[in-house]
Amino acid sequence: MTKASRIGPLFTDLYELTMAAGYYEHHMFYPAVFTLFVRGYPVHRNYFVAAGLEDALRELEQFRFSQDELNYLKTTHLFSNAFLSFLKAFRFSGNIVALSEGTIFFENEPILEVEASLIEAQLIETFLLNTIGSQTLIASKAARCVHAANGLPLIDFSLRRTQGQDAGLHVARSTHIVGFTATSNVLAGKMYHIPISGTMAHSFVMAFEKEMDAFSAYSKTFPHNTVLLIDTYDTLEGARNAARIAHEMKTRNASLMGVRLDSGDMVDLSVKVRNILDEAGLHDVKILVSSGFDEYGIADVLSKGAKIDGFGVGTKLGVSADAPFMDIVYKLARLNDRDVRKLSPGKVTLAGKKQVFRSTDSTGTYREDIIGCRNERIEESMPLLEKVMENGKIHGPYPSLQIIRDRFKHNFSCLPEKYKDLSQDTPRYPVKLSRQLEDLQNRV
Repeated sequence: MTKASRIGPLFTDLYELTMAAGYYEHHMFYPAVFTLFVRGYPVHRNYFVAAGLEDALRELEQFRFSQDELNYLKTTHLFSNAFLSFLKAFRFSGNIVALSEGTIFFENEPILEVEASLIEAQLIETFLLNTIGSQTLIASKAARCVHAANGLPLIDFSLRRTQGQDAGLHVARSTHIVGFTATSNVLAGKMYHIPISGTMAHSFVMAFEKEMDAFSAYSKTFPHNTVLLIDTYDTLEGARNAARIAHEMKTRNASLMGVRLDSGDMVDLSVKVRNILDEAGLHDVKILVSSGFDEYGIADVLSKGAKIDGFGVGTKLGVSADAPFMDIVYKLARLNDRDVRKLSPGKVTLAGKKQVFRSTDSTGTYREDIIGCRNERIEESMPLLEKVMENGKIHGPYPSLQIIRDRFKHNFSCLPEKYKDLSQDTPRYPVKLSRQLEDLQNRV
């Protein structure tokens, strides 16, 4: 992939810097461990998909304060010259273990753990929560769309409605991880080598005196990549016009790939359009649909017999409309050789360095997860947290997007069907603590 531009350490909440200044003032340079995890599921969710790790690691490798950033901090009159001098030489030099991107995980399980000096680990909190949280949220929703589509291709159409430029890029990457076939986002296509896809807007059709003129012009510009938007005026007449153009294209050794519906009763219209195309001998012309789809809409139209060959999925996916946030947190678990935990009601955390172990049945289907101590070994279970950063450097070559896609596909195939339900909050996948980790919590 193309490396993203530097974000910089000022992409943070102020209190990360004020706490760091307090630690510095009181000589608190102790080693620390922080755990990042999701505390509970959004409505109708039973699993998450890990995403965003590569962006996080690449930024941490170049995590330093520029002189311009230090000059700005000085103008706030909040920080001493000594602390600003300390920041001038600051580098992230810690270690990170994490779930590989594309891994399915569950509530309260560590997504990653940071081992670094207290100041280093504190300063990266906001950035990690934002980066891992937003991309994991989108990947998790996109996975549900892929499941609902039951093998039909999905295209990310969300760019114009995502909440900022970076968000649009992250959505394209996160959706591709879980099986979307393409994106309309051209920059994401370039950066991540994702196939790009698009058709035309209604304005293109309206720019010509007649719909047939627009269809003809487009087909001549893209003789081998033509998908016609047929609902600008009358959808069924648009389908008939598309059929006429398809036959005209054949005389030029070109072919119509598909038609797109963007409004109306998708079930009724798709059936009628399919009949029009089939009666014209155009059995290979695909019907693509867009407009307000997410996993619920996809599942609904397919259950009612819609004749659809692919979906453009946009706004509701790009902003995770039904669950626009998740309770992702980053909590201190160990400080200066002392394990620590938070005991606030409803927000209890787990002390110590941890590992997630996954057990399967004889068919490879996931059976349960166990959160244990980092140094544990649990028979017939696979540890999921792997070293991804050592001394501030990415540990080994980062996997390609295709490897991450394959990992998710395998993970999802091993997840029991009952946890993939789109509208149920139960049952919950079993996650328990090992005896050793339980004993540690009791001692703390």
